Amino acid sequence: MALTAALFGVVIGLLLGLLGGGGSILAVPALVYGVGLPLAAAVPASLVVVGASSATGLLTRARTGLVRWRVALVFGLAGLPSAFGGSAVGRLLPDRWLMLGFAALMVVVAVRMLRPGPASDGVCRGGTGEVNWRACLPRSVLAGALVGFLTGLFGVGGGFVIVPALSMGLGLTAAEAVATSLAIIVLNSASGLAAHTQALAELDFLTVGVFAMSAMAAALAAGGLAARLPAALLRRGFAVLVLAVAAGAAAGALAAPELLL
Repeated sequence: MALTAALFGVVIGLLLGLLGGGGSILAVPALVYGVGLPLAAAVPASLVVVGASSATGLLTRARTGLVRWRVALVFGLAGLPSAFGGSAVGRLLPDRWLMLGFAALMVVVAVRMLRPGPASDGVCRGGTGEVNWRACLPRSVLAGALVGFLTGLFGVGGGFVIVPALSMGLGLTAAEAVATSLAIIVLNSASGLAAHTQALAELDFLTVGVFAMSAMAAALAAGGLAARLPAALLRRGFAVLVLAVAAGAAAGALAAPELLL
């Protein structure tokens, strides 16, 4: 199990380091179907893994000066109360339906990445081209609350939503959006984990530790490779991978209801 956890951790870390998000959408299926954790334990475990690997990837980006810390703070704080709301809703739903909902979310993410939307006017940009965090405060709060809810409900960091929101909705450049998203994912993972503290006793800390350490190492390595690889090709390849995992997760939930109900 430790070897399997390490292999999946490398995949998650690479995606987070390269794309500034995306790895979290695969972490829960990897922990459930790849490592064998129950869904109740996989959700907080994924938050530990995604938060740790994002923090590691953030180290390589923080030195570049691309992280917009005030935007990240507003975005992350807005998601704190909604993460508890998402966690409360998740406890009311059967695991089978949660996994099917997660699969549907993965399909939405993949389609979104295959068909990028039109550019936005970018409310964060002032006349000088500098980021004005006060100007984009309302949109940051709204987007942060939505991502926080998804974090609490499904155990995802939300980078697949954060990066488009920062780039198209708020006007950050692609490099700024990826770097800032890592800071937001760290905050979201922490708030999501706080909403799932009752499940921490069920965690296999050895397996989660191996998963997290391999993800952190991969995220650190991927941070240096991100600028050398074509972003469009990475996004398309990731979208195809997410669609395949979504199909597998949905099939598993439907074929083995005795494990998920």
